[in-house]
Amino acid sequence: MKLYLKGLRHGVPIAIGYLSVSFAFGIQATNAGLTSLQAILISLMNVTSAGQLAGLNLMISGAGMIEMALTQLTINLRYALMSLSLSQKLDKTMTLPHRMLLSFCNTDEVFVVASQQPGKVGRAYLYGLTNGPFFGWVLGTALGALAGGLLPENVSAALGIAIYGMFIAIVLPPFRRNKEVRIVLLISVAMSCIISLVPLFQFISGGFRIILCAITASAIGAWLMPMPDEENEAEEALE
Repeated sequence: MKLYLKGLRHGVPIAIGYLSVSFAFGIQATNAGLTSLQAILISLMNVTSAGQLAGLNLMISGAGMIEMALTQLTINLRYALMSLSLSQKLDKTMTLPHRMLLSFCNTDEVFVVASQQPGKVGRAYLYGLTNGPFFGWVLGTALGALAGGLLPENVSAALGIAIYGMFIAIVLPPFRRNKEVRIVLLISVAMSCIISLVPLFQFISGGFRIILCAITASAIGAWLMPMPDEENEAEEALE
C-alpha cells in the first residue's frame, strides 16, 4: 500500500495536466459530431492525445480501417520503444498479465517518472502511478464533452484548439535546443505543406499524409545526421 500511495502521489501532477488536455479533446470530439458517450469511450479505451486527435480527424473524414491502423501505428510506435526500455527496471512482481495491463497507460510522462525512480519498480508503484493519469484523462474528456454542448459555439471552438497548443508547447523546447530536431521537423512541415497545396498530391488523405511525412522526415534525418557510435564518442573525448 505504501508503494501504491507513493506512485499515486507521483501521478497527481500528470493527472492534472491530462485533465486540461483531455478537456480540449472532449470539446473537439463533440464539436465534430460525436456524442458525449462516444468521446468518453474513446478516452476509456485509448490514452494517447496525438493518436486520439488524429483518429478523430480520420473518423470525420471517413477514412478506412487500414489508414486508421497505419496512422495510429506511426504515431504511437514510440510507446513500444518506451515499454522496452522500462521493462529493464521492472521487478519480479511484474508478471506478464500485469505488464500487459500497465502497458495500456505507459504514456510519455508515466515513462519518464517511472524511469527516474531509483532501483527497480514494481506493480504496486506502477498501478498508483498510472491510476491517477488515467482517471484524469477520462474525467477531463467527460467534462469537455459535456461542456461542449453547454458552452456557446464560439467559446467551445476557441477551447477546442487548446490541444494544438499543447503539441506546440511539447515541440518547441527540443526544437530550440536540438539542431537535428529542427531539421527533421522543418522537413516534415515542408512536406505537409507541399502535399496540401500541390494539386498533384491532393489524392493523399490526411492519415497517409501523417504517415508519409513522419517516416520520410525521420528517414532523411537518420541518413543525414546519424547518431555517433559510443566508441567514436569515447575516442573523441580522449583526444
